[in-house]
Amino acid sequence: MLDNLSRYRGSAGSAARRVLAALALCAATFGLLVGPLSLTAHAEGNASTFVVDANLAPDGTLKVEQTITLTGGVPAELSQRFETRENLLGDRQYIREITAVSASANGKPLDVRVTREDPFTTVTVPTGGASEIVMSYTVVGAVVNIEGGTALRWGLLQGLSAQVGEFSATIAIPGMFSYVKCTAGGPNSTTPCAFAASGTEGSQIPTFRDGPRGEREVVAVDVGFVPGAVRANERIEYLWTVNRAFSAKPLQLGLALGLLVLGGLGLFALHRRAGHDAHAGGEISKAGEFVPTGPGETEFRVVGDVRPGHVGTVVDERVDPIDITATLLDLAVRGHLLITELPRASEFAQTDWTLSRWENAVGNVLSPFEKELLDDIAPVGSHVRVSELAGRVHESIGAVQDRLYDEVVKNGWYERRPDATRNKWTQIAIGALIIAVVVTGVLAAFTTFGLVGLALITLGLGLVFVGQEMPARTVKGSALLAGLGALRSDLLSHPTDQMPAGQELRELSEVLPYAVVLGGADRWLDAIVASDTDVDSDSMDLSWYHGPEHWHLHDLPDSLRNFITTVSGSLFSR
Repeated sequence: MLDNLSRYRGSAGSAARRVLAALALCAATFGLLVGPLSLTAHAEGNASTFVVDANLAPDGTLKVEQTITLTGGVPAELSQRFETRENLLGDRQYIREITAVSASANGKPLDVRVTREDPFTTVTVPTGGASEIVMSYTVVGAVVNIEGGTALRWGLLQGLSAQVGEFSATIAIPGMFSYVKCTAGGPNSTTPCAFAASGTEGSQIPTFRDGPRGEREVVAVDVGFVPGAVRANERIEYLWTVNRAFSAKPLQLGLALGLLVLGGLGLFALHRRAGHDAHAGGEISKAGEFVPTGPGETEFRVVGDVRPGHVGTVVDERVDPIDITATLLDLAVRGHLLITELPRASEFAQTDWTLSRWENAVGNVLSPFEKELLDDIAPVGSHVRVSELAGRVHESIGAVQDRLYDEVVKNGWYERRPDATRNKWTQIAIGALIIAVVVTGVLAAFTTFGLVGLALITLGLGLVFVGQEMPARTVKGSALLAGLGALRSDLLSHPTDQMPAGQELRELSEVLPYAVVLGGADRWLDAIVASDTDVDSDSMDLSWYHGPEHWHLHDLPDSLRNFITTVSGSLFSR
């Protein structure tokens, strides 16, 4: 069996070799038949000679006349593609312009078609069946600056739509040259051409010869000149790139850094002048304090009629929802308003409250913003649900804020309204930022000074920040701010179990609105809860907050947190 398998493999290998040999014979036969045909087709329309007679003017203008002799089948059209944009290092391009293009055959002009599609300019000439075509053109931009003089650099043969058997060229030059070079081959070839000479001593006319050359191949000449012999007419165009637009060269970087430094100093001076609080000189103006009333007992007293709404506005220069909500709590504690928590319609229903304005409220006089707030939310004798607040105060809450801003100015804590001043500077800053962005776009698009634009944008952002710090507090405002810092410290650390006996609920309630604004509300709520020593329902124990049936004081923390969150959202909802 093994012997049979061996014979089978041998016969199979022999058959495979016979098939391969037959395929090779067919391929060779096909090549013999097709080869002459392909060579003949390739030879049609070739240029047997390509003769150039060029003249270089002192101003760098190069005039070229070239005579193309065609052999074989003359093509209907002959085209030559010139590279008129050449990429250089550093995101640059040489720009060359071809003008005055003309062509003739047998002394008769031909219709020449010139098309420009960067980086090439293509000249198409209808041959009309003529075997000799004379074409001339002028080049501007072919003479470039080099170290120690100038140089003519141009492809006398380039982009021709036919093969060239023999190339020859002469260039009449206006002055002394320093070197003559010539390269041939594909574009960007560095291979020397067949012949390059400077002419004779009496007639210095650079001469070049090469060939044969394939379709679209190049013969480029490079003739150097001593200074003053030929004027350079190079035109260099810079390409747009991010690196070039935002160049970090010494000039651009120095200008950007200088602008940042000067602009930063200007912003600092502006902030010191218009946004930095006046120095209080160690003076402290108290808004509230804990005053001893007996051994181990203290009571909270408001100083200077500074209310929670004032406190929040002086602290952060803004009328926030929490400032208005704390004001409502303060008005309730002072006897102008009653907050009543309503029973829930179901276990998962949202909690609601009624705000009731007392008809004959007594006590301290209301400030203008407090009266505005009460009149808008709960007119005298009315009962309003918290769930209805958004619809009632949507348009009037702005007037309350205006009154409060006016009061902080009237009380001497600010020279100007914080909101108006801040809005003014914010608008200026946004305008400056928009201008900076536009300037940056222009600089980046057309120059290399994009970093200067980025510096302007940075300064614009800095102005936005400074605008948010406006306005500055006065000496009186700075003194009050220092006093509020001391009050906050007391609210966070003062013992909560030192209120006069029998007056705990009233005294602790007076502290609560200030703690809501400044911090420490939880510990004062816990103190109210701790004052409840019985197991009875406490729904009416507080004069300013009533709960539903079976409500206890230990429910107050959760009830009040819910109330603050709900009211703050309702007052400023849109």
